[in-house]
Amino acid sequence: MTTTSTALPTAPVVEHHRQPLGIGEPRPRLSWTTSAPDDWRQRSYEVEVRRGAGTSTWREDSPEQVLVPWPGEPLGSRETADVRVRVGDGTTWSAWSPPTRLETGLLEPGDWRAVPVGGAWPEDPDSDRRRPALVRHEFDVAADVVSARLYVTSHGLHEVELNGRRVGDTELAPGWTVYGKRLRYATHDVTGHLRPGTRNALGAWLGDGWYRGRLGWRGGFRNLYGSDLSLIAQLELRHADGRLEIVATGPAWRASTGPIVASGNYDGEDYDARGEQPGWSAPGFPAEGWSPVAVARRDPATLVAPTGPPVRCTQEVRPVAVLRTPGGNLVLDFGQNLVGRCRIRVRGRRGDRVVLRTAEVLQDGEICTRPLREARSTDSYVLAGRTEPETWEPRFTFHGFRYVQVDGWPGDLDEAAAAGDVVARVLHTDLERTGWFSCADPLLERFHENVVWGMRGNFVDVPTDCPQRDERVGWTGDLQVFAPTASFLYDVSGMLTSWLADVSAEQLPDGTVPWYVPVIPAHQMWTPIRPGAAWGDVVTFTPTTLHERYGDVGLVAAQYGTARRWVDLVDRLAGPGHLWDEGFQLGDWLDPAAPPHDPADATTDRYLVASAYFARSARLLADMAALLGHEEDAQRYGTLAARAREAFAAAHVRPDGRMSSDAQTAYSLALVFDLIPDPERRRLAGERLAHLVRAADNRIATGFVGTPLVNDALTAAGEVGTAYDLLLERGCPSWLYQVLMGATTVWERWDSLLPDGTVNPGQMTSFNHYALGAVADWVHRVVAGLAPAAPGYRRVRFAPRPGGGLTSASARHRCPYGTVAISWHLDGADLVVETLLPTGTTGVLDLEGADPVELGPGRRVTRTPHHRPGADAPGPLVAPAR
Repeated sequence: MTTTSTALPTAPVVEHHRQPLGIGEPRPRLSWTTSAPDDWRQRSYEVEVRRGAGTSTWREDSPEQVLVPWPGEPLGSRETADVRVRVGDGTTWSAWSPPTRLETGLLEPGDWRAVPVGGAWPEDPDSDRRRPALVRHEFDVAADVVSARLYVTSHGLHEVELNGRRVGDTELAPGWTVYGKRLRYATHDVTGHLRPGTRNALGAWLGDGWYRGRLGWRGGFRNLYGSDLSLIAQLELRHADGRLEIVATGPAWRASTGPIVASGNYDGEDYDARGEQPGWSAPGFPAEGWSPVAVARRDPATLVAPTGPPVRCTQEVRPVAVLRTPGGNLVLDFGQNLVGRCRIRVRGRRGDRVVLRTAEVLQDGEICTRPLREARSTDSYVLAGRTEPETWEPRFTFHGFRYVQVDGWPGDLDEAAAAGDVVARVLHTDLERTGWFSCADPLLERFHENVVWGMRGNFVDVPTDCPQRDERVGWTGDLQVFAPTASFLYDVSGMLTSWLADVSAEQLPDGTVPWYVPVIPAHQMWTPIRPGAAWGDVVTFTPTTLHERYGDVGLVAAQYGTARRWVDLVDRLAGPGHLWDEGFQLGDWLDPAAPPHDPADATTDRYLVASAYFARSARLLADMAALLGHEEDAQRYGTLAARAREAFAAAHVRPDGRMSSDAQTAYSLALVFDLIPDPERRRLAGERLAHLVRAADNRIATGFVGTPLVNDALTAAGEVGTAYDLLLERGCPSWLYQVLMGATTVWERWDSLLPDGTVNPGQMTSFNHYALGAVADWVHRVVAGLAPAAPGYRRVRFAPRPGGGLTSASARHRCPYGTVAISWHLDGADLVVETLLPTGTTGVLDLEGADPVELGPGRRVTRTPHHRPGADAPGPLVAPAR
């Protein structure tokens, strides 16, 4: 083949890494997108890998371009490689793509020499006010050092400085994993921080974080993973002759207390600038008062490289108003419920103390802290009294808030707010945004924006349930229902790969999947861990979702054993009758009809929920087995799924299509999970669901389980109009009720804020809780009309179903093959649809009242008479966009 093709591939993406430095995969898979004419098709590709002085090229006659196998020998620790690709159509080759440089981290336990080091002074292990340490070490760097890598993690949180400069921009490092089994380390290129030919210094701030800080509600627990705060750091210096020199944490390091008096996730951070030690992380600092470090233990086999991005500050938000409350307090309103912390710039007298107390809502004009429960959520700063302004931001805490009460500000707070002297710094896992939606209804657009903000605030290293109160744990059921929405809005592939590895690590030997991961002890409702439907089913549903959205078979393979153990456990619990009808269950959690004191007391029987999930998980597991080529398992679990489906229908579906629980969630589960074998009873069940919605005046009547399904169930039943009525209802409870009440995120309860403006009296009243925003996936797929029809969006289904009075909608998503998009609007009596497909994909345009139309790559505009029920519509006119 010649190299005259007009196609051009992008630089390869390595696994799910945005920056492939310090990766942990010795055989990383590669992906790329291609810019090419609409009629071009890839039939082959070549991968060139340059390693050291050698270059090798591999050719595959294949159309694959997403997560293709590593072509050569496995990479070793610290190894770099330059990788590029070119693609062919059978006649011509493209030019080579730009290269991607990748570098592995420390792949073997024997690569580690660093040991954990921290303060050696006595502490009260039961105290929340243990003063965290600073640790430091000086060393010489030869003049011939040409590069440097810092591999770093910690027991607790850390922030590293090299020669007085901060290393990296990550926050809350190393994040939260099942620390005893998996502790992530980061790799930093610190070549530019070094001072070759002279003395250098490496130091770190330490903080409690998830490792030893208070976790959990009702007082919580401390020291869950250990009582030490320790840095584990290995600085590797590469000399011009190739020699490697290692500077690692060890007994020669020194420790001291610093200006952080106390820090914790829930309570906030107290900082006394009078205790600062200028120059402490620079060479030549007089550290005579510093003590020898305590050396702890860590099995290096538990140190793992990250698969997703770290937490970073992604945005700064200024206050929109300074409020004066009836009690005489000054409160900053940032206009948006967000997660992060404040940065202040202040000038005052030595010893002045500024206190920042956060809250999500106001009640009676004052910040309402009751929903925070036992989270103090307060930061304080004691001024050093310098002549220049002092700038400070907490290092080792985060809060969920819109409002901040400011006490002790030495000056005019109005002027300070206007000058940007107080800003909110938004923190979350630095995921790449991949999905967007818009429409003609401003309220629906605001709701969708609330879903986005809710996800941002709760994807703080783990997918949490609420970022403000004394909880903030990774509930498995919440993520299970929200994963389809999350994977459209952001690239969560790497982050959830890591979290699902923790789910597997926390699975009990009998197959039980915990309610939340990582596991922390709790009161008797959650401890000891018991199996529960919808929550435990995260191990079948979420890998399936991520395979659908990213085409990652490797993730399915990694999670297959976990999923199989879960289904086998539920099979034993269900017994020969194949109905899971006993044991502790949350059911349709937070059904709006449930009393505030018992959120599990839903209108849908909890054992109906459990049996439905059993049947569906068995089906998904059979599909996973078939995908992986496990033929015997596929047959076995397919048979189990069929029997569980039959048992469910016999127990819960009556001859007239009525369910044993005559409730919206019951019908939604049966319809979406395909648990009604008989078409006529299925039709009747759909009619009954629509009747129930209309009879409730289109007010929502589902909890965490039913909410992601009810609109899809109505759509499948031919009741799209009713689904729109439900979506766009404004009364309480509904999605838009929250918007009309001023919500800027999605709430935990449908009525977290009551119609009279008071806060719901329930003990669980979060104003930032993504689960009920899971309907956004239906909005993307049905309102806008954009859905995957094959793994990774290799085939796309464009099937908008206009309704609800909307005159236009659009969605755009960056999938593994490139950007897919749809927009539609009503033009008189016509529906005009514009679609976009990238190279490597195909699609189908499925418009109501018209025959499906096959689409290839490129932009197309379709005009067709807008279908009205009962009307005959001619086929659409499809043409390339100009």
